[in-house]
Amino acid sequence: MRFEITGSVDPLLSVTLEKGEKVLAESNAMVAMDGDLSLKGRSRGGIMKSLARKLLNDESFFQQYVEAEKGPGSVLLAPNIPGDIRILDVGERQYMVSDGAFLAATEEVELEVKSQGLGRAFLGDSGGFFVMATDGRGQIAVSGFGSVRELEVKEGQSLIVDNGHLVAWDASLDYELSLNTSHSGLFGKLVNSQITGEGIVLKFRGQGKVIVCSRNKGGFIDWIFAQEKTDKAVKND
Repeated sequence: MRFEITGSVDPLLSVTLEKGEKVLAESNAMVAMDGDLSLKGRSRGGIMKSLARKLLNDESFFQQYVEAEKGPGSVLLAPNIPGDIRILDVGERQYMVSDGAFLAATEEVELEVKSQGLGRAFLGDSGGFFVMATDGRGQIAVSGFGSVRELEVKEGQSLIVDNGHLVAWDASLDYELSLNTSHSGLFGKLVNSQITGEGIVLKFRGQGKVIVCSRNKGGFIDWIFAQEKTDKAVKND
């Protein structure tokens, strides 16, 4: 099986399969495929875990398998939101993946659902109560809103990432939540965060990769709603 990113703006992920191979993909990711390939759907991690992820995190209940049943072929996959794609090698390194960032994985990669603490679930925006974690060996493709870049966390140093720009991170890294503001006290930080737009950040320590994207999906949605309100106010005047 071979993963290949094609295109420079809003790229596609091309997956080449030999007979008998299959690739796991996020729901609605399939763009086009050869006629010898079959598209199948199933719940991820069992019915109960899939239902919990759907209710608590609003993630897809089903994922797709594209399988080369009749013969070899290729399939084109694309993320649900516009942006870049990165292919990560899984084996020596395992990764945690933010909500909506998973695109596809080779069949040797296991995708597990791990729970997070309440603080991270409510404030972190990095996966809610459950976050996806990789296991096994192979490759996984992740996507981010806008362009995607890999950052390296070095031993003895820390890396601060705005939660809205987080795509995936090395599972061996330690991380904690913080409010990105100079005000002291929790109440002062929360108030200043709302006034200035400074949000919650994650501080990573250890040694490993963090994958970030240039656009903040939540901020973009807020901007769209703000524009709609402005347009309605102008029309009413």
